[in-house]
Amino acid sequence: MTFEIIALLCLIAFIAGFVDSIVGGGGLIQTPLTLTILPQIPVATVVGSLKIPAFFGTSVALTQYIKKVKIHWKLFTLMASLAFFSAYIGSYFLTIVNNDFMKPLLLVILIGMGIFTLLKKDFGMATAKTINKKKLLIYAVLISIIVGLYDGFIGPGTGTFFMICFVTFLKMDFLSANTHAKLVNLATNFGSICLFLIKGKVIWAIAIPMAISNGLGGYLGSKFAIKKGNTIVRKFLIFVIFLSILRFAYDIYQTF
Repeated sequence: MTFEIIALLCLIAFIAGFVDSIVGGGGLIQTPLTLTILPQIPVATVVGSLKIPAFFGTSVALTQYIKKVKIHWKLFTLMASLAFFSAYIGSYFLTIVNNDFMKPLLLVILIGMGIFTLLKKDFGMATAKTINKKKLLIYAVLISIIVGLYDGFIGPGTGTFFMICFVTFLKMDFLSANTHAKLVNLATNFGSICLFLIKGKVIWAIAIPMAISNGLGGYLGSKFAIKKGNTIVRKFLIFVIFLSILRFAYDIYQTF
């Protein structure tokens, strides 16, 4: 691995960490670009290696957000536990099954999410609301399992999916949803990391320098988001959804 390639991967990781810390979706930048730069390395090994910088960057960003946002620790400990095991199972499936069949469905979902976010100007901008405890628990369990499986099986955009689910179903504002999304996303990343470590799918020469760069991007991005508030998070969300649509549309095109 040459110095030039490592430097380029670190730049990608920094940008991904910055974007991910604001609205999630760093994997939409980090994963496809790294796969392009390292075509000789098996996909599962690249994905496994990228889970390390993703985990580190999210951790750094979270340390900034929890200083400003109140965490519902009991609920999100449950969600993190469920998401961990779901991601582990999803990553196991990734090692034995191709995930291309999911991409057309995700493309349709993302287009719908993009239109909804653009048209609903107050989405995630209002003050967080409380909902019925039973309904809250049901939504929390379903979100953890479904998005956790997605993260292990496909991956890119997990933080964004968590965030949108928290705003839509748990009635949080953007900053609160982003903070809690990172908390649960840490668990899904850790679940995947455990599986990839067991399978020997991590290249530390790539993972460590990218983790440092991703962490720096996460630190600066979280500071920026906290300073600018919900408005800037909404703009980044629209950007990441658009990026997601392009990514999955391209993947589908490549299969034909």
